[in-house]
Amino acid sequence: MITSPAQLRDEIRAANWTGPTAGMLRGYQQANFVAVPEAHAFDFLLFCVRNPQVCPVIAVTAPGDPWVNLDSGTADVRTDIPRYRVWKSGELVEEPVEVSKYWAGDMVGFLLGCSHTFEGPLADAGYTVRQHASPAPPVYITNRQTVSAGKIHGPLAVSMRSFPAGQVAGIVQLTARYPTGHGSPIHIGDPSGLGITDLLAPDFGPTPEIPDGEVPMFWACGVTPQLVLPRLGMHTLITHYPGHMFVFDNKPVPEH
Repeated sequence: MITSPAQLRDEIRAANWTGPTAGMLRGYQQANFVAVPEAHAFDFLLFCVRNPQVCPVIAVTAPGDPWVNLDSGTADVRTDIPRYRVWKSGELVEEPVEVSKYWAGDMVGFLLGCSHTFEGPLADAGYTVRQHASPAPPVYITNRQTVSAGKIHGPLAVSMRSFPAGQVAGIVQLTARYPTGHGSPIHIGDPSGLGITDLLAPDFGPTPEIPDGEVPMFWACGVTPQLVLPRLGMHTLITHYPGHMFVFDNKPVPEH
C-alpha cells in the first residue's frame, strides 16, 4: 500500500507504478508537467502568468536541470511521473514511462497545479467525487481561447465533475480556496456555453455518468498546454500523460 508521495515516486521511478495518480494520496498537491526548450520557456511562463487558473505555477527548473527540491529530498521530473507524452517538431512520438533520453541540456521543466488536489478536501467536507471508469475526470476542449503569450495561444481545456444542485454553491466556495487546484469552476451548467455538444463524448478521460438532479461543473484543466504548445514545432516538448501527475510532499493550505 502506498502511503506517502515519496513512496509513490520511488515506485514510479522503479516502473512499479505506471497508472494514474487521480484518487491517490488524498489531499496532497498534485501537478501537471510541461518541459520546453529554454528558447520557449519565457513565453510559456508568461502564458502561465496570463492564464493563472489554467496553469498555476508551483515550480520551474533551471535549464537542463531535472531536479526539484521537496520536503523529503529531491525528485527527478524525467522519471518521477507515471507516464509522459513526447512531441518532436509538433508530432506526438511516444508516451513513455520515463523521458531521460529526451531530456536535452536546454530543457526547462514546469510543475503546474492540478484539480486532483482539491478532491481530498471535497471528500473531507462531505462531497462525493464520483469515480467513473477511470479515477481521472472527463476532459473537454472548449470554444474559449486562452490569453496568448508570444506565439502561444489556443483553446482552453476543462475537466468536469457533476454534483447535486444543492451542493454547487458550497463546492464553488471550497474549490476557490485552492488556487493550485485551478480554483473555482469557470463554468457551471449547460455545456453548450463552452461549445461542448456532447458530455458523453469527452476529448480525454472516461465517459461520465450524470444522474438526474446533478449539475455539471467545469474547471480549467492542465491538459491545455498539450493543445497550445505542439503547434510551435519545438525540437522537443514533454508533458505528463493525462491523469498521470507529479505528486508533491505537501498538502496545500486553503486560502481564506
